Amino acid sequence: MYVAMWSPPRTISTALMRSWDNRPDTIVCDEPLYAYYLKATGESHPVANEIITQHDNQWQSVVSWLTGRVPEGREIFYQKHMAHHLLPQIDRSWLDRVTNCFLIREPREMLTSYVKKNGLPRLEDTGYPQMLEIFQQVHTRGGAAPPVIDSRELLEDPPWILGKLCSSLNIQFTEKMLSWPSGPRTTDGVWADHWYKEVLNTTSFGPYRPKPDPVPDELSEVFARCEEIYQELFEYRLH
Repeated sequence: MYVAMWSPPRTISTALMRSWDNRPDTIVCDEPLYAYYLKATGESHPVANEIITQHDNQWQSVVSWLTGRVPEGREIFYQKHMAHHLLPQIDRSWLDRVTNCFLIREPREMLTSYVKKNGLPRLEDTGYPQMLEIFQQVHTRGGAAPPVIDSRELLEDPPWILGKLCSSLNIQFTEKMLSWPSGPRTTDGVWADHWYKEVLNTTSFGPYRPKPDPVPDELSEVFARCEEIYQELFEYRLH
């Protein structure tokens, strides 16, 4: 089984990857389209050169790997994706060969977290338009709505939400998904030292803590559109 989990930046996507990585039947991969995204866009991200040179930077070969034989003979190939890495020129047909899932976060909390790390984003940097596109494609072609989970609800009750997610995927939930050893993984991207400092010290999902920071005025239009998409996806969440 191929589980492609799409999310915006600044979610709990890395902790969720740790959760899946702790399943004995699962192997994970970390943002496999990131190197191609950086090479194609020229975006100035931390350790961009290392990412481009040390990871596969051709989307065609990345997609072939994502949809080929599950590595290491495991049963499940969990793929952590940033939705904005799915650039327009990447063929979408491969999405029909994986099970697409969505991790969403309330846009105000996502945007204010993003600003602290990356400055003011464009709408396409948030990943929300791309997630809606993927969701609509999967929903239209598959007939049933793909699984959507909300970051806050996951933190508030990990066993319940992960259990619902596993049930929707027709796989057995295991309590091994609720905790994991601290430290780095060989499956982490080379960007882990820069972005994953907090996650590297975790051994479980932390409690939800509200983030009351206001969205900058300059992002009012971006915020409004993200909120529209978030609410549309939120209606389909597992709860």
